[in-house]
Amino acid sequence: MENSLAPAVSGQRVPFNGLSCYVAGHGAPLLLVHSVNVAASAAEMRPLFDHYRSHRTVFALDLPGFGFSDRSERDYTPRLMTDAMHTTAAFIRRVCGAQPIDAIALSLGCEFLARAAYEAPAQFGRLGFISPTGLDGRTERRAPTGQTREMPGLHLLLRQPLWAGWIYHQLTRPKVVRSALQRAFGQALIDEALYAYAVATTRQPGARHAPLHLLAGKLFSEDIHRVYDGLRQPVWLSHGERGDFTDYRALDLVATSSRWKHTVFRTGALPHFEVPQAFCRVCDELLFNGRGRATRLDVLAAASSR
Repeated sequence: MENSLAPAVSGQRVPFNGLSCYVAGHGAPLLLVHSVNVAASAAEMRPLFDHYRSHRTVFALDLPGFGFSDRSERDYTPRLMTDAMHTTAAFIRRVCGAQPIDAIALSLGCEFLARAAYEAPAQFGRLGFISPTGLDGRTERRAPTGQTREMPGLHLLLRQPLWAGWIYHQLTRPKVVRSALQRAFGQALIDEALYAYAVATTRQPGARHAPLHLLAGKLFSEDIHRVYDGLRQPVWLSHGERGDFTDYRALDLVATSSRWKHTVFRTGALPHFEVPQAFCRVCDELLFNGRGRATRLDVLAAASSR
């Protein structure tokens, strides 16, 4: 059965090596990486794609198992996702030439982008992390390389024919998808176009495979603090103060370098949707054009009116 999705963002969709990427604009490259959840897609990066295409060559990737990328039944792991980052970086170099690639990722996508930048520091430039995972609580995650937070036996149970379809159906009912987005936004008001696309992407062939690996913990890295701590690129981390993804108590365990900058918006976990102008203005200032010693900045939603 063919994928019947509409495009997640504007621009040309280019398939390569089992992956799919939306491309638009001219100028220095910027890679956008969506999150991983039961209804994830490149649509989660739409405001940034629309904004930066006016002066950069923007690439919005469909991660393996999502969008128009290969959704086959296979082992979905941090290694698979990180290799997709490397493959995409090679594709971007063919389009834009050999230069460091700036990138912005969302939620769990930040872990995959960080690992790729850690493994190939010369290939990646400035990094933007929106509501990244792995920084909640105070437990250090510095396990041996490749260890995940997989719950033994859970994925085997989830993928059983008697359970897999039913579980995925329950998680992707429209009311459940809306509720998940409301938790992410931290309010009842959400982006309706994002919601509609989230529902549509869950109805595609093979849509359940990657999310079931996620539910089993197989896509969360237990060594992610070593990865974050080992980054040598400038990093701008941003998040909101309501809804999901507001616990960043572990940030001081990894952000020990002046290369890290930190912004808090009075939004939910998707500040680039709620205050896109303020978000891009701060991103441009602190990540792409910032100068001087990094400091923690608390940028309130009121900044959008400035």
